[in-house]
Amino acid sequence: MLKDVTFGQYYPADSFIHRMDARVKLLLCLLFMVGIFFVTSFVGFAFITVFLIMLVASSRVPLRSILKSVKGILVLLLLTVILNIFFTKTGTLLCKWWIFEIYDGGLYFAAKMFLRLTYLVVGSSVLTLTTTPVDLTHAIESLLKPLKVIKVPVHEIALIMSLTLSLIPGLIDETDRIIRAQKARGASFDTGGLVKRAKAFVPILIPLLVGGFRRAEELANAMNSRCYEGATKRTQMRIMKLSWRDFVATFIALLFFVTVFVVYGMSYQWNNTEWLLTNGGEWLIVNGINWLYF
Repeated sequence: MLKDVTFGQYYPADSFIHRMDARVKLLLCLLFMVGIFFVTSFVGFAFITVFLIMLVASSRVPLRSILKSVKGILVLLLLTVILNIFFTKTGTLLCKWWIFEIYDGGLYFAAKMFLRLTYLVVGSSVLTLTTTPVDLTHAIESLLKPLKVIKVPVHEIALIMSLTLSLIPGLIDETDRIIRAQKARGASFDTGGLVKRAKAFVPILIPLLVGGFRRAEELANAMNSRCYEGATKRTQMRIMKLSWRDFVATFIALLFFVTVFVVYGMSYQWNNTEWLLTNGGEWLIVNGINWLYF
């Protein structure tokens, strides 16, 4: 389970997505996260699926690495689906047992929430797998520079996020080593009830916290020995510059999501519009395009 966590891990490759500016990738990822909630039909999710497949293919990141991130939140996805099925009571009643009622509206809503959460994780995984933590930190710092006017410590915030991303893989590896060491001593983490399993993880948390504090102290000493003074007159070794890839990717993404916003923002108008089609020279009137919003 721990190895399924891909957040903060970088997959080196020479692809179109890897060479893009980190600032552009971060903004497009935020646009994707917002835009996906405007999609309310399975037809729209089909278009999002095609878009993600093209994105993953152009990034040259193995699909297995991206699906690992979805596997890591599988319990949350299942819990979300179950809650929406039993607590969303809209549409036609399909079955009833004791106090539980299942409606077709609940099934539709649960399936759409499942797709939204899955696509959110996949989109964010593509960002972190194709962008190094250092580049991502520089992108955040560059985008938050206007906040320096109101005395917001932008550099310190970006540094904290960079250290967090860089330490996640190390903490995961250390946790895995502690678990294997405890299993070698006869500890069991897969048997018993929920309370027993929770107590079994206590011997893991204590050495993990100690190791985390040790890593933090070593990092602080290393920064002090190199005379780190925060954001005072600091420069960057590599200056981020926009290229033609960033403009092409931005144009494609904006074109895609503007189309989504227009189609779903004008759903009432589209559904109440009469469309004229020809059938052997005769005109047929089609009222709306309701299938697009299923």
